[in-house]
Amino acid sequence: MKILLLILFFFDACTSLHSVGGKKINYDVFPEEKELTSLTIELDTAIFRYPFRIRICGNKAVVMDLHNTDYYYHMFTYPEFTYLSSFGKKGEAPSEMLSADNIRFSNQHEAWTLDANKTQLVRLGFSLSGSGDSLLSREVVSLDNDILRALDFSIYNDSTFIIPDYSGKNRFCWVNRHGHLINRIGSIPTFNKDALKYSAPALAQAWRSFIDYNPCKDVLAVVTQLGEVLEIYNLKDTTHTVCVGPHGEPEFRQSKGYAVPTGIMGFSDIQVTDHYIYTVFHGRTFKELGRQKGHVIDGGRYIYVFSLKGEPVCKYNLDRYIYGIYVDESRGVIIATDVNSDQPLVEFRMAHSEI
Repeated sequence: MKILLLILFFFDACTSLHSVGGKKINYDVFPEEKELTSLTIELDTAIFRYPFRIRICGNKAVVMDLHNTDYYYHMFTYPEFTYLSSFGKKGEAPSEMLSADNIRFSNQHEAWTLDANKTQLVRLGFSLSGSGDSLLSREVVSLDNDILRALDFSIYNDSTFIIPDYSGKNRFCWVNRHGHLINRIGSIPTFNKDALKYSAPALAQAWRSFIDYNPCKDVLAVVTQLGEVLEIYNLKDTTHTVCVGPHGEPEFRQSKGYAVPTGIMGFSDIQVTDHYIYTVFHGRTFKELGRQKGHVIDGGRYIYVFSLKGEPVCKYNLDRYIYGIYVDESRGVIIATDVNSDQPLVEFRMAHSEI
């Protein structure tokens, strides 16, 4: 009976988000604006091609490398960053990966990876060997065909995942441990109602988002890769907040059913801590990016910090372009990846007033 009540509560909470209009916050400036200088993290190995994401749990750090020729993931000790091993071998064999789209620690002993091209989530467990720590496959979960092109995910609990919905019908898919779609929630908070009605899949492509979920606060936060939109879903009280910056919502034109970006590059990463929401923001137009010659600079030079309710807190102006972040509030630092550098891992010391 208790299990049935929990299931009913879960679906009631998720379904109620459909009807919440959502609080709107338009922000132009941040109460604090500070300059941050990076400190290069010296590594004992040179293995990166395009270090896109970094995840840290306990004394382990994993860097996701999008364009590596052999392995998608590289593991280090934390905070020393001594190289341990690489895993997620690139290839078409059953035990190999066709793509790497994200990695999430579920605890200090295991992590989940997403392979969008194989439509699979894979649970990896730590194994101690003579050559150091490594992660080995423990479970493979194939996703339902109803889940259209899963490009990101978060772990909701031991039996449920949250995956963005790219059908355009809703905002998120709730997926169980067997890969089955169990519910959809939310909708794209766009003013372009014609696109939502007549070309929802293209609109969903333009609204491609990066997500993060904090189970302690029951807060799911979402940022758009194009434009400047942050959404906050408080799953405890079922409220929905939409924060829109000066660049507005994603801009695009349609071509043969696909969305072609026409505005700006927006956010590239997000983390929800127990105190704040941290995001990496680019803010450069595609015209500006197209004018680059020679060595192309990729990434954003800003970290935006918001409260868990969506109020702007602090804008960090960085001395380099970065892509992915991990915020360690206990140490007061942000670890970031720089895809433009031969020394791609850097550290920033945080400086907003309440840290």
